[in-house]
Amino acid sequence: MSAIIVDNISKKFRIPHEKKTTVFQNIVGLIKRQFDYEEFWALKDVSFEVNKGEALGIIGRNGSGKSTLLKILALVLYSDSGSVAMDGKVASFLELGVGFQPELTAKENVYIYSSILGLRRKHVDKVYDDIFDFAELKKFENMKLKNFSSGMNLRLAFSTAVHATPDTFLIDEVFAVGDESFQKKCRDKMNQFKAEGKTIVFVSHALNTVKELCQRSMLLNEGRIVTMGDTEKVINDYLAMLQQK
Repeated sequence: MSAIIVDNISKKFRIPHEKKTTVFQNIVGLIKRQFDYEEFWALKDVSFEVNKGEALGIIGRNGSGKSTLLKILALVLYSDSGSVAMDGKVASFLELGVGFQPELTAKENVYIYSSILGLRRKHVDKVYDDIFDFAELKKFENMKLKNFSSGMNLRLAFSTAVHATPDTFLIDEVFAVGDESFQKKCRDKMNQFKAEGKTIVFVSHALNTVKELCQRSMLLNEGRIVTMGDTEKVINDYLAMLQQK
C-alpha cells in the first residue's frame, strides 16, 4: 500500500538577470517588455511511489532538486504540474526551529513549536519531559532561547518534532544536529521509527547514513530521476556520475 504517490510533477523557478530595486526600474521593464529572467526547471516529470513503512533515500548533487522535491511533499512549495498524494499524518524536518521566539524560554518555545507542528497541548504535556531529556536540555528549560547556541536550538527543535506521532517523516539533512553522540541518537530514533513501520523520505549527502537507513533510494540530477532502486546500487551510480563530472 502506498503512503506517497508522486505523479509527473514539474517545478520551475524564474531567475532574474538584473535586480530591480526601484518602482521606476520595474515600470520601465514592463513598458519595454524585457524578458530579463530565465526559467530554471528544478524538477521535470518526476514520478515515483513510496510504500507504507518504507524508508526512501534521495541523493544527488547540490541543485539537483532534492530539497525542492521534499518541500513539495511537505506542501511548502507547489508543483507547476502533476500531482502528489499523501496518506496519513506527515511531519517534516526541513527548517527546524521555524517559529522559535528568542525572547521566550525553551519551555514556552516547545509549546509554540508543537502547535506549529499540529500537536495538541495534552500530547505535549505527556511528552514534555521526554522532549527535554532527549535534547539533553532539561536544566535549561527556563532559559530564554536567545541565550542558546545554534546547536542547542536545533537539538530542541529536533527533539520536539520527533515526539510528534506522524505516519510519514520528511527529513532534509537534519542529522548534522549536535555532536557525534547526539547525531547517533538521532539516527537510532529514525531506525526506531522505521522498525515501528513509519514511512521515511530522507534527503542527505551523508551516503553512509542513507545506506544505513534506506533499503531503496533515488538519484536526482538536474531535476530528473536518473536511477531508483537498491540503495547500494544507486549510491554506486552516484559516485560513478561524480567521477565522470
